[in-house]
Amino acid sequence: MKAVQLIISGRVQGVYFRAFTKKQAIKQGVKGYVCNKVDGSVEVIACAESKNLDPFINWCHKGPLLAKVKDVVINELESSEVFSQFEIR
Repeated sequence: MKAVQLIISGRVQGVYFRAFTKKQAIKQGVKGYVCNKVDGSVEVIACAESKNLDPFINWCHKGPLLAKVKDVVINELESSEVFSQFEIR
């Protein structure tokens, strides 16, 4: 199991980024959460096997149709917190 934190910046709030991220995470079998940050970015905590996580991370570099992703910062995490689903926070 691999866990990462993604900080996604650009035009990522007000474009249904969180809802589409949840849909994509469920499709890929990824657990964790997505939330808006006060600086206008979106934070994603994602846990899954690499074969599921890598396509999800690639999707986060594009996001939904209305989003304009400028940057994605990826931080590896210790997978200490266990998630049973993917949620919007």
